[in-house]
Amino acid sequence: MEKIRAAVIGVGYLGRFHAQKYAQAPGCELIAVVDSRAQAREQVAGEVKAQALSDYTGLLGKVDAVSIVTPTPTHFAIARDFLQAGAHVLVEKPITETPTEARELIAIAERAKRILQVGHLERFNAAILAAEPYLKSPRFVECHRMAPYRERGTDVNVVLDLMIHDIDIVQTIVGAPIVSIDAIGTPVFSEEIDIANARIRFANGCVANATASRVSLKTERKLRIFEDDAYLSLDLQQKIVTLIRKRTAADGAGPLPVTIEEQSLEQGDALKAEIEAFLGCIRNGTPPVVTGEAGLMALETATRITEQVKQSLADRKSR
Repeated sequence: MEKIRAAVIGVGYLGRFHAQKYAQAPGCELIAVVDSRAQAREQVAGEVKAQALSDYTGLLGKVDAVSIVTPTPTHFAIARDFLQAGAHVLVEKPITETPTEARELIAIAERAKRILQVGHLERFNAAILAAEPYLKSPRFVECHRMAPYRERGTDVNVVLDLMIHDIDIVQTIVGAPIVSIDAIGTPVFSEEIDIANARIRFANGCVANATASRVSLKTERKLRIFEDDAYLSLDLQQKIVTLIRKRTAADGAGPLPVTIEEQSLEQGDALKAEIEAFLGCIRNGTPPVVTGEAGLMALETATRITEQVKQSLADRKSR
């Protein structure tokens, strides 16, 4: 296959990194970066030696692949236009603003026979990849995703901004339908929900407890998974995996009835891995790690949690 012609739509904080990865990817040519802000597009275009454009429509039919790294409300229209023009699309999470839009994008991609990949970056986290062989039948999952407050990302609430990462991971490893959700949360610094907690019960009996905050003093991304005979603790930020299991005869004698294995991993480059996987799907015709359907499933759950939090806030105000 000839070089894949790529473009990045939206080159703010995260989009700039997308552009850098495409520019470095073998077998890929970064044609252009697009942003309505002149300073942002000119700066990134200069760094990656690509064309700087203020409007993406001139690229329709002229590129093979795009990353869409724009505010969530714009995802649907931009992704739709590129899919219909024959391009493969990597769209940042959340896939779209509403589940209805997501379902339509999935249908468009299927009709066009194009890759639609959703940017749930944690799927490429070294700690998640290292834990996969040990994930058999989770009984309880606990997620904590904390971050200090910053203006960037506040176009959506904390559930769609941060918790959706853990929602995607949990739904993937549990692999069962959700039967109930109990959620609370509140705004703190913004007009949107800034801190939230959700307890999610699955049809197979597994329960997940997820907390997300963007008003914390420090950054933390941790996942704890309990199985019948094992406990996994994942530090997604420091890339540390701790596995605690019942001691067996094969393990030999020891001071504790369990074995404790801790693995410190290389930090790696999850975004590079994500974009290389996307380009690989285009070349090989294979489905992406995070499909449009997976993005829709995470969005549907995040939407249910958001609605429940908003309802609880409304009920509290009416008392």
